[in-house]
This record gives sequence, structure tokens and C-alpha cells, in this order.
Amino acid sequence: MAVLHRGLRLGMTLIAGVMAPACGPDLPPAGVPELGERETTVLEMEAGARLPPLNREALRQAIAGLPDAEVTGALVRVEGVAGRWLGASGVADVQTGAPVRADALFRIGSMTKTFTATVVLQLAAERRLDLDRPVQEYLPRLLPAGVYAPITVRQLLNHTHGLPGVPVPQKDPAWFFENRFRRYSPRELVSLSLPAGPRFAPGAQQQYGNIGYIVAGLLIEQVTGRPYGDAVRDRILRPLRLRDTLVPGNVVTIPGPHAHGYERVEAEGEVCPSGAISYRGQCLVDVTEASQSVPWAAGEMISTTADLDRFLVALFQGRLLPRAQMEELFTVPAVPSVGGGRASYSAGLTRMEVNGVTLWAKSGDRHGYNNGMGATRDLRRRLVYSVNTLRMGQDRPDAAARIVAAAMDGLGEAP
Repeated sequence: MAVLHRGLRLGMTLIAGVMAPACGPDLPPAGVPELGERETTVLEMEAGARLPPLNREALRQAIAGLPDAEVTGALVRVEGVAGRWLGASGVADVQTGAPVRADALFRIGSMTKTFTATVVLQLAAERRLDLDRPVQEYLPRLLPAGVYAPITVRQLLNHTHGLPGVPVPQKDPAWFFENRFRRYSPRELVSLSLPAGPRFAPGAQQQYGNIGYIVAGLLIEQVTGRPYGDAVRDRILRPLRLRDTLVPGNVVTIPGPHAHGYERVEAEGEVCPSGAISYRGQCLVDVTEASQSVPWAAGEMISTTADLDRFLVALFQGRLLPRAQMEELFTVPAVPSVGGGRASYSAGLTRMEVNGVTLWAKSGDRHGYNNGMGATRDLRRRLVYSVNTLRMGQDRPDAAARIVAAAMDGLGEAP
């Protein structure tokens, strides 16, 4: 892999903060899965400003050698004026050895927030809600009066609302295995959160979390009179023909080809515990099937790299939002972050810098899945990836860091 620059390392740290049944040749558990990839050259892409060519060898190496001790599989899609590179590596199913398919579906986690934000901004464009009005005016009995100051709709979307987080330890393995199919209602999640009280005055700071987007989902339902998932389907998925993108609701499976998600557990003596699979010296439990009611409008969706790329293109080109509302995607509030430094989140996206180039991105993870999507605002370089992790709630896996580094290698250094 090419030597990476310090700015790229900083940017990579920030970003890597639903078809026919899967098939393929069986591979023994100890086998090395083949690396699948497709490429096009810059001559096959749209004309535009010059960028350094894609570092295809770095991309190959970024997902080579899977599965490893951290990751069972990976999907990568890099698009833009410098060319296209699609890669898939690792195993989709550790029991059969079936390889990861390039068209595989995956749980996108918090990338769902970008879809939810888009619907709220569409409703604002239609004057069915006002970004500067308090959410309490639309949902008058949701937040206790006298405890929570007025919170604007915009503050929900850009994480400056000050609401406390949802106290459900969904990424704790013990809790997950006990509650993986439990269904929470959105209002139940909000009611669990509120007793902790405000974290800060609305608009004073920024703190990332799910609670603002759970409230945003309820807001969509209040304004439209329909489930928020219907709004996402009618306003985004159907118009863009995102046929492999789903709002699963109460469905706990991933329909169509997909790489399974796993959680590594400790052996009991020299054997794996009941329900675990022995694979390459590790004990793995399949965590693919689970209720997605805890993240709901903040993180429940399923998609593919192709659909997410199409969504990013349409969103950034203004095909989903008028100019005024689209600017909310690219406007970061000028407030400090609770974690230190300055705010970096807009309505549904995150701003990051790589070698002096601004990227707009969103990451997301669910049990067994760690993902990201991002692009320059002019769409000259775009990345969508998913890796199958073995530890829920873990730090970004090395494979994800390698993917981001390889995809953005040389960015900002074009002649």
C-alpha cells in the first residue's frame, strides 16, 4: 500500500468513527477465499476535474487476507471521475465458506440517519414543518414541560438538542443475546431516556447519538400521519429505484444475498459454547438476525453499496431536496463538541478533511457490520464500504481504516 500522509490518517479516523439467495463454491473453513473485484478506467467515467488515479493495488491489499481475527468479510465500492473499483473479500457464511458477493445486502446502521434527515428536510421544503420551530409544538406531550427547553427541529437533526441518550446497552453481548428479538416502541425508548434530564442547553453544544433521530422519526409520523418507513420508501427508495434498500420494521432477517454478521465468544474449556460455531480457532455466534427496534429511524435500514452510491449522487445533486434544504446537509453548527474540539455533524452527515479536501460522510454499525459512505461535495470521489466485524461495539476495525486510506490515497494532491 502506498505511504499515507498524516492528513489522510486524521481523515480516515473521522470517517471510520435488500435479491436471489447467495451462492458460490464451498470453501473449507481454513481455505483462503478468493478476492472478487471489478474495475473501470477513467475513460469510462464522466468527464470532470482531474483526480489522481485510484490506487487499485492499495484497494486490493486493503481487503486481502480475509477473514482474519477481526473481520470475516468486506465490500468496497469507489466511484468518481478517476474511475470505479468494486471489491469483495472474505466469507459470507463461515459454515459453508460461501464468498461475499459484490451485490450483498448489509445492515447500514446509522447511515439510516441520512435518509431520515432527508425526509424531514423534504417536509420542511413543503412547509409542512419549520426547522426553526420547537419539536414540542409538533409533539406536545413527548418532552416534559419545565424540564426540557424548546428544541428546534434543526437541533434534532444536527445533534445540538441536548437530549439524553437511550439507556439500552444494545452493544453489550450479554444484553444482546438475552434481548436480540425484543421489540421496543419509539416512544418507549424516549420515555426511558428522559428521566436523566438534559445534557446541555439546546444549541449550546453538539453530542452525537440516536435519540434525536428517534424523535425525528416520530416527528415524521406526526406530520405525515403514516409510519416513517413509508415516508422513506415513498419519497426516496421508490423514486430512486433503490430496490435493494429496506426499512425492515419488525422483520429480523436480511432478505437476499448477504454476508452474515458474527460475534466472537469465549470457549468453554476446549469447546465452543452451545449455539456457537468453531471457526479457525474462534467461537462465533451468528448475530445476523435481530430486532432493529432500538435504533429505529436512527439506524435500522438495510442496503447495498450500489444503492447507497446512487442515493449519495441523487442527494448531492439536489434531486431530493431544493437548494435551501440541501444546504442543511452541508452546514455544521458553530458550537463545541461535548467530546472536545468543534462540531463536525450536519443534518445527516459528517464533515471531515483529508489532505485539505472536504468530504461529507456518514458511518454506521450494527451487530456484525461496520460501514461507511462519503463523497466530495462535487461527487468526484465517492466511497461506500461494509466490513463484517466480530466484536459488537468495538473500535473501528483495521480493515475499515485500510479501506478508507486506500480509497482516499492521493486525494488533494492532484495536479
